[in-house]
Parts: sequence; C-alpha cells; structure tokens
Amino acid sequence: MANKPSIPKGTRDFSHQEMAERNYIFDTIKGVFRTFGYAQIDTPAMENLSTLLGKYGDEGDKLLFRIQNSGEKADQAPEKGLRYDLTVPFARYVVQHQNEISFPFKRFQIQPVWRADRPQKGRYREFYQCDVDAIGSKSQLNELELVQIVDKVFSLLGVRVALKINNRKVLTGLAEVCGAPDKVVDITVAIDKLDKIGLEAVKAEMREKGLGEDAIAILEPVLTLSGSTAEKIARMRSLMAGSQTGLRGLDELEELFGLISAAGVSIDVDLDLSLARGLNYYTGAIFEVKALDWQIGSICGGGRYDNLTGIFGLPDMSGVGISFGADRIYDVLKGLDKFPADLRSTTTLLFANMGADEVRYLLPVASSLRSAGVSVEIYPDSTKLKKQFDYAERKAIPFLSITGADEAAAGTVQIKNLSSGEQKSFAKDDLEGIIAFIL
Repeated sequence: MANKPSIPKGTRDFSHQEMAERNYIFDTIKGVFRTFGYAQIDTPAMENLSTLLGKYGDEGDKLLFRIQNSGEKADQAPEKGLRYDLTVPFARYVVQHQNEISFPFKRFQIQPVWRADRPQKGRYREFYQCDVDAIGSKSQLNELELVQIVDKVFSLLGVRVALKINNRKVLTGLAEVCGAPDKVVDITVAIDKLDKIGLEAVKAEMREKGLGEDAIAILEPVLTLSGSTAEKIARMRSLMAGSQTGLRGLDELEELFGLISAAGVSIDVDLDLSLARGLNYYTGAIFEVKALDWQIGSICGGGRYDNLTGIFGLPDMSGVGISFGADRIYDVLKGLDKFPADLRSTTTLLFANMGADEVRYLLPVASSLRSAGVSVEIYPDSTKLKKQFDYAERKAIPFLSITGADEAAAGTVQIKNLSSGEQKSFAKDDLEGIIAFIL
C-alpha cells in the first residue's frame, strides 16, 4: 500500500486562489517599494554556513536548516544552510558586488526563508519575507522612508496597524546605567519577550542571566513608561545622564519622530522603550508593526545595522531595513476579509465550446482579446452546456460567450454577464465594444 502523500510540518501548499491572494500582497508591496526608488534583487536559497552562523545570536543559530553536501566531496566543500532571513545574504551580496553598486544602495527582495522552528499558528518553517533596505547612508531620512512605506502599504491593503519604534543605543545605555554593560544581549533577548511572557517572567529571566535586583529596579519603570514621545524622551534623558551611547540613541529618536511628524504619516507611531528586537546585528532604530484589528504577532520588523557588512570585510557601511511578513499579512487579510472579490477569478471571459467549426470561428477573437490584455479561455471539449456553465461558476468567471452556428454565420459574438444576466451581441471584429462590456 502506497504511503499517503504529505508535506513537511511547517510548510504549505497554495491553491490557485491562495496564489492570487498572495500575489495581490506581493504586487501591492512591490509597487510601493518601487515608488520610493528601491530596485529588486534575488539571492540563492542556500548560503555557505559560515555566512549565516554567528549573525542571529545563539537562539537564531539553533534554527538554521543545515544542508547535507551532495554532488561535492564533503571534505572539500564548505557546509551550507538555507537562509534564515534576507538581511545577512543582502550584506554578503553588497560586499561581494560592491564595485558594481552605486551607494547609497536601495534594494528589495521578496523570497522564502527557512527556520527550524516548532510549527504553530502564525509560525512556519518556510515562509516569505518582503525586505526593503537602504545601505551606504546614515541619514535618518532612510528610517523615515521605511515608516512611510509601512504607512502606504497598509493603507492600500486596508489594514489598520500600529508601528512601534525604539533604538538599540538606548538599550545599550540602559545596560550601562544598570552597571551591566556586558549583559546588553541578555537584556535585549529578555525584553523582546515582554509581550509574550509578561513583565514578571522577563524579570525572572534577567535574574537567571545574572542581573542583580538593583539593575532590574532601574529597568522595570522603563519597560512600563507611558506618556507622549516628548515626555518619554525627557524622562529617559535624566536616567541616561551617565551613558553617552544612550543619549545618542535618544537624540536619534527625537530626530526621527520630528521627521515623522513633518512628513504627515497617518498610522499610529509609538515610542516603545520595551521594544528590543531579538537579532544581534541591530545598532540603531528598531521597528515593529502589529495589526490593530486581528490578533497575531508582529507583521513587520526591522532596524538600523552599522556593522553587518564589516563581518564580511567591508566596514563603515551602515544600513537600515524592514521586513514585511507576507504569511502573517496574508492571515490578517484573510481574517479581516480584506482581499478584493475579483481575485477569485483568473479568467474574465469563457467561450463555450459549441463544436469544431464554432471554435475555429472564435480562435481569432480570443487571440485579439488576449493581445489586448484580456484573460480568455475557450472550453476545451464540446460537451453539455450545463457542464460548461458549472465550470464558469466554479472558477468565478464573470462572462460567458455562447456563440453557435447562427452567430458564426451572422459574423457576431454573443456575450453574457453571468452576474447581472445582461446579454449582448457584438460584431466579431468589434474588439472595443467587447472589451468595454466585459471590463
């Protein structure tokens, strides 16, 4: 008995309908990226393992999918792994192609990534990221552009979101004023779990990592700080008096929020001093986006990184980027019923098959419509009309042409709107009239 076919846990098949919906997301995001001057690149699914290891922290390294060497002598070929994100491969790309690139370099990538995570709702082992990055400039106009891109994308998708911003220099400053500058990674990893496990559990994790009660007492009010952005920054300045790094982070936040205000961004943007983002390579502004009307984890995240290309031999190349989690965005749009109704069909007009002569009569009409950009099908078999009607209904095809011998003799084409029931007859060569009726 043959094994029942299956796919690995944490992966999914996508039907033609789901692909239409996913492409709607990708096309919307791509369109916005391009209006801000970002150009598309692709990188391989696999990278040398040395490229990936040590860039995501200990927890990230554990989630790398390693690839068994095949087709190469194991002792001569470097180990490989599936990419964990698109940012580290982008940094490798920039270093490898630096002589061909004009800086600042603005790129986007829409490709799958893989993580050896435990599959659960909203968390997959294979999923798509839509990354947009600017590298080779330290200007916070780049951060502003990312905020504007988030604003525009979710406005077009019809989803209300909130964008949270913090700065890694502020978190480094917190570690310094706590007297634990060597614990900045432990502090950020713990803080990053605040939404998931709550304040008390975060404090317990900090104790496990060796932070004393005095340090935790300094951190706790920061994690629950409220008020306006100006009030939060003012209160943090008094706390950060002993940390030049922390004060620089506050200066950057003040500048960025000033730019956001001047640009007239419409989404909710909040300074959240508990935001940490788990990845070790962030050095400046960090971002996280959540949907307001659907319960799910963050749907976008990113930040500023100053040293990523330095790991590959190109120092002083600062970049900033944000990643749109396409799979979670899909779940939000599906849950809120925000996909356009016309995505249900990939075909606008179906020509019923009334016989071999009628099909030969319709072939040039179908070709002309396709040349004009209209999606057209001719039913492949001459069979009962009910079966052809059912096919059109299942595929949500809005228009059906039943053109028989009489219409062919008269040089006409009959087209019916299956939604309204309206039916019209057109001359075979009246391409403009046909298009006006069906589009």
